[in-house]
Amino acid sequence: MILHSGIDIIEIARLDQINPAIRARFIKRVYTANEIAQANDRTDTLTGIFAAKEAVSKALGTGIGRVHWQDIEVLHLPTGQPVVHLHGQAKIVAEQLGIHTWSVSISHDRDKAVALAVAASS
Repeated sequence: MILHSGIDIIEIARLDQINPAIRARFIKRVYTANEIAQANDRTDTLTGIFAAKEAVSKALGTGIGRVHWQDIEVLHLPTGQPVVHLHGQAKIVAEQLGIHTWSVSISHDRDKAVALAVAASS
């Protein structure tokens, strides 16, 4: 088994400090419809998902660019546990790497959201 990991941290206030029109465009470009619905416009939730997307892209070894924002979907189970769903290029890269299992953790404090992604491949 091979482990792949990525981590990211972001200031929560960054999303609140941008112009509302730019924020709306940013959210539409970065998040899937399911993520938007689950986050319910909560900045702490949106920044946690953003950090998780970055962490997953790092675990894939691509960063954001080759893999697009909406190729990585981070949803929460009723328990609050985040789960990763890959689409498009992210799914292709994961298949090429033989990744079959993901674990993601998201945490917040007053100022920052941090996420860790670990993937296992054969």
